[in-house]
Amino acid sequence: MEAILTYIGYFFVTLGAIFLFLGSLGIYRMPDFYTRIQAGTKASTLGAMSLLLGVAFLEPDWWIKLMIIIIFIGISNPLSSHAIARASHKHNVKPLSPEAIDALEDDETEKEEK
Repeated sequence: MEAILTYIGYFFVTLGAIFLFLGSLGIYRMPDFYTRIQAGTKASTLGAMSLLLGVAFLEPDWWIKLMIIIIFIGISNPLSSHAIARASHKHNVKPLSPEAIDALEDDETEKEEK
């Protein structure tokens, strides 16, 4: 049974490392700020959570602590990237694509008109 948990742990650690690598590659390859933050956040969240889950399988005594950290990462990482993207939008950082739809700007202009 211990060998099965070890293999499962190695699988999740490897999966997490792959997602972290792909997230860093996405940050490097994407054309503008908003797509970079989206690629980095999704991949790094999944990568870190998978990596910690793999460690939890490898070290069962740490299971509860690692689950708390995984929950914290699952909540804080998307919230922080949303806050950064929202702040950059308020400072007029525009997407690179000219056909990008800015729904937030449309909502703000509707509020100003009322």
